[in-house]
Amino acid sequence: MTLTASVVGASGFTGGELCRLVTAHPDLELVQATSRSATNKTLGSVHPNLREVDLRFSDPGELQDVDVLYAGVPHGVSMERIDDFRAAADTVIDLSADFRLRDAAQYDVWYDGHSRPELVSEAAYGLPEVNRENIAGADLVACGGCNATATITGLHPLYEAGVLDGDERVVVDVKVGSSEGGASGGAASSHVERSGVVRPYAPTGHRHEAEIQEHLGTEVSFTAHAVDMVRGASATCHVFPDELPSKAELWQAYRGAYEDEPFVRLVAGGSGVYRYPEPKAVAGTNSAEVGFELDERNGRIVVFSAIDNMMKGSAGQAIHATNIARGLDETAGLDQLGLHPVGKP
Repeated sequence: MTLTASVVGASGFTGGELCRLVTAHPDLELVQATSRSATNKTLGSVHPNLREVDLRFSDPGELQDVDVLYAGVPHGVSMERIDDFRAAADTVIDLSADFRLRDAAQYDVWYDGHSRPELVSEAAYGLPEVNRENIAGADLVACGGCNATATITGLHPLYEAGVLDGDERVVVDVKVGSSEGGASGGAASSHVERSGVVRPYAPTGHRHEAEIQEHLGTEVSFTAHAVDMVRGASATCHVFPDELPSKAELWQAYRGAYEDEPFVRLVAGGSGVYRYPEPKAVAGTNSAEVGFELDERNGRIVVFSAIDNMMKGSAGQAIHATNIARGLDETAGLDQLGLHPVGKP
């Protein structure tokens, strides 16, 4: 049976990616795409790759009843409209930060509070590799942030294997593409300012730290850089455990965590040009690449992970979570392979 779907906030980059994925999904039908700024315009007028989609943007205040509603809206909107969203759809997949944290008090620390704290505990965190069981059958799913997704995917096997237990020193450096800033990212995301840069934009205190700490049970020292690419997030994580595991134990931990995962592949020091995880290699796909190296001299594990922030870090993750929540084939609509060669992803 085909499920009907709507995308709220469909004129943004994430909204456009959701429309693309839903349109191509064998079990979903896109029946509504909303946008205040583009109401009555065709999807193709905003997203040129969707010119063949026969649908116009509608007003977000006039929601249709659907099976699945995707909220690709800025932070603060979903918590204010969550009752409307849930009244319109059996399953709500929220791509904002509004329901990502299980502890409502953390919104006072990392954001500007929360207007519906009683609902925070109802949401299932949307990263299947760490929360598949809770996503199944959930009617409210909160997809992870792209930086947090890259970091958690890289470090999760160490947490599962007990290498991370909350006392270790963990340093994370993430480099991200300009699409993370959204369609209205401002002057800092313009081509003339972004081209050629490796610019620290969140040296400390990035909000995604809260997600990482909540799901890994350990604090991290996190820094994010804006770099000269459009798609992609690449995380390099330095872990200083109390007891350094062997390389064989690391392989056991990562294979044990990911060998049955359809969208994670291990890339650790092989042959060829791309010996470690690379955003270019996953551009346009829902795949994550994860790798590691052992630094015995300095008592350090270096973990690498790479994702397409628009796919695994947002829209692709949302579709993956939908498939699990609604009992569909887990990989449905997400069988895209990456491109090579490719320009800036």
